[in-house]
Amino acid sequence: MADIAPMTDLEKLRHSTAHVLAQAVLKLYPGAELAIGPPIDFGCYYDIRFPQPITDAELPKLEKEMRAIVKQHQTFESEALSIADAVAFWKERKQPFKVELVEDLSTKGETQVTHYRNVTAKGVETFVDLCRGGHVENLKDIPADGFKITSLAGAYWRGDENKPQLTRIYVAVFPSKEELDAHMHMLEEAKRRDHRKLGKEMDLFTFSEMVGAGLPLWTPRGTIIADALETLANELEAQGGYKRVRTPHIAKGKLYARTGHLAHYKTSMFPPMQLDGEEEEYYLKPMNCPHHHEIFACQPRSYRDLPLRLAEYGHCYRFEDSGALFGLMRVRSLTMNDAHIYCTEEQFESEFMAVINLYLKYFELFGVEKYVMRLSLHDPAELGKKYVNAPELWLKTEDMVRKVMQKAKCEFVEVPNEAAFYGPKIDVEVWSAIGREFTLATNQVDFDVPGKVGLSYVAADGSQQVPLCIHRAPLGTHERFIGFLIEHFAGHFPLWLAPVQVAVIPVAGAHEGYAKTVLDGLLSAGVRAEYMDPGESLGKRVREGERMRIPYLLVLGDKEVESQSVALRNVHTKAQVTIPLAEFTQKTVADIQERKLHSSF
Repeated sequence: MADIAPMTDLEKLRHSTAHVLAQAVLKLYPGAELAIGPPIDFGCYYDIRFPQPITDAELPKLEKEMRAIVKQHQTFESEALSIADAVAFWKERKQPFKVELVEDLSTKGETQVTHYRNVTAKGVETFVDLCRGGHVENLKDIPADGFKITSLAGAYWRGDENKPQLTRIYVAVFPSKEELDAHMHMLEEAKRRDHRKLGKEMDLFTFSEMVGAGLPLWTPRGTIIADALETLANELEAQGGYKRVRTPHIAKGKLYARTGHLAHYKTSMFPPMQLDGEEEEYYLKPMNCPHHHEIFACQPRSYRDLPLRLAEYGHCYRFEDSGALFGLMRVRSLTMNDAHIYCTEEQFESEFMAVINLYLKYFELFGVEKYVMRLSLHDPAELGKKYVNAPELWLKTEDMVRKVMQKAKCEFVEVPNEAAFYGPKIDVEVWSAIGREFTLATNQVDFDVPGKVGLSYVAADGSQQVPLCIHRAPLGTHERFIGFLIEHFAGHFPLWLAPVQVAVIPVAGAHEGYAKTVLDGLLSAGVRAEYMDPGESLGKRVREGERMRIPYLLVLGDKEVESQSVALRNVHTKAQVTIPLAEFTQKTVADIQERKLHSSF
């Protein structure tokens, strides 16, 4: 079998636990058919076809059997088999998925495979699996209180909806009970912060069967957040020397064919449209870059025009598989604060560095403390297929990006075979306040498409040169980014981003006059304030303000009217204070204008 990178000790622990899970399944469900069981970020899973449906109610019994297996202190033994012997082995045991895996390895030129057997201290074989290896020495190395079955899910064999549907069993696996407990707490907190749940509670967005799956509809409150992010992007990009453009939502197919996007992305694009009287096919725009290239090419360019930074809060459409759609995190209609920087090779370092610094500015604004940047590289074996066939340019541009990242002193990891088809890229992974990981943004280098579509500029020596192009979208899509922010802040947005920033709550009808004065003053100062009519009880209105996560609730009664003050409740921190109205207005306006992460009260 082909060489693979060695597993870490944690991966070995999780991989071994997957074998324990499969062994327990076969003990309790004879006739179950095993597929694959890899280690993953938080543990492992195993895909299995059960002889009868399995439910969540059966998971405690399965987990109990896993613990019993771990206590047997079994060891792992490996053996190599020829392809023919392995096929016969798995056919005899009625394991069709294992047979298919072995036969697939044969088509790739493998001549033998390895099996790993679990053996008791008395030498009794209890389980065997098709496996490349990477295990603990003894099952006693798996802490009996360090793993927990977390969930069941459906999964198609090899990700193909035309193939059998399997049951995927997820197990959280950690070296200690304390680490497992911390992970389980994070999962519970993640459920509480789920952007789909909070988005509905806070009336931010909705989906409609009449509109279509993966096509979010933004309510007035959600639109305020989206607009605030667009305004922020516009301001920072103006400071960075970007020029704003607008492009249409559709284009001829030949535009995307010429750039290479049609060949690489057609399966993720909406079907073509044939317009009456035209032979050309049109597509909904899946990305902005081909359109921006046309703007660059619309007039002659000189080295004096570079760098040229074209930015657009552009709307794109991608026909994601229905099974992959997930709230705002994976949609078919998406908006990006996209930009393309056309520059010379000499300008590349400073331009790429400026983009990295823009990312860091956003992290500071939104309180993102943990992040890592992934330098995605090409795979030489995929040149001419997955990647453009220009090996020297790949190595050159990858090294250019690497040197900028090192100079910027950014934490980054190198990941092979994940580049864009036209060049290396940086993918940004961030962690929310509760430690949940998200992939948000990308920063790509394009050394291929500008020349392919005829982009050029006149250099200082009078020669025609092809510019480099940097693709960047530091906020990713605003759909995914808002989904991240909802979960990151648990709906308690910073004051400047909150859809409603202040709720004005008169205790009774006698206080309405003062309350209306307070409301008008806040609205005039640019504060997004909402009036809560005293027709409902005070307690109900306060609870409604807390449910909607309005940052400040101003409760106004006799004392406040008399002293021209406000009794302020901070919904997030639960702090309560009475302060003069003028002071509250002045500090609130300042906090909003400065986009403070934490407000003054």
